[in-house]
Amino acid sequence: MSQKSGYNPQDRFFKKAKQEGFAARSVYKLQEIDQKFKVFKSGQTVLDLGASPGSWSQFASQKIGSSGRLIGVDLSPVTVSLPNAVFIEADLRDLSLIETFKEHGFDAPFDIVMSDMMAKTTGIKSADQARSLELCELALETAKRYLRPGGTFVCKFFQSGEFGQLRNAIKREFERVEAIKPESTRSISKEIFLVGLRKKGPSSM
Repeated sequence: MSQKSGYNPQDRFFKKAKQEGFAARSVYKLQEIDQKFKVFKSGQTVLDLGASPGSWSQFASQKIGSSGRLIGVDLSPVTVSLPNAVFIEADLRDLSLIETFKEHGFDAPFDIVMSDMMAKTTGIKSADQARSLELCELALETAKRYLRPGGTFVCKFFQSGEFGQLRNAIKREFERVEAIKPESTRSISKEIFLVGLRKKGPSSM
């Protein structure tokens, strides 16, 4: 990719993440979402989908503090170590989540379900967009089952013609839905973040 494209793998957010000890520059996307929508509070429980390499978990861990707990799931290992977090290396679709939660001392529902899940890109735009939609729908289904009424849902989506469909699906479950492209998102990126605020009750569990 040429420099003209605007892609710089070691931009200021990359360097800032290294300096501040975060696993990836993507932490600043979640930080901006939190600043805008006040997502995190001390003592919350968080389910982090697509947790690797761990920067979102690092940020959430700091915000929820020692009285909060986080469980992360990813196909790839998470190498960061956090005192209030547990990480599971697995395919979300293969897990019995209730059993996984019990095994690690978690009681659903959660206060926050967040997803930075991303399929490996193929370079075929339509295929990559379809995979992104599939992962967002999987994250939303997980939130429908394991997020408490009043809770918050965050997911990353690669923009496509299905944006309205996905936003409407989230709207059915939450009192308010917002879309945001954080400053730290690369200018050439098609990713956008959807935030579902105040999940409608009662819990479907």
